[in-house]
Amino acid sequence: MSTKTPTPIQQALDQIEGLESDDQRVVIEIVQQRLVERRRAEIAENARSTMRAFREGRAQCGTIDDLRRDLAEDR
Repeated sequence: MSTKTPTPIQQALDQIEGLESDDQRVVIEIVQQRLVERRRAEIAENARSTMRAFREGRAQCGTIDDLRRDLAEDR
């Protein structure tokens, strides 16, 4: 007889299922807000990285036509 150890996700779900419905909704709202905050931080870091690359000359700006022309030249 094999007994599997529950995964951390399953353990978390089991804990949440033991909460009252209102508390479950609060947990969902908190997790959603944290995901939004994490995504905002990722976007901000991408923007900082892009600006750094632009200042260092590793990136450039232009139109979509400029991009198409550059890609065609690389062939």
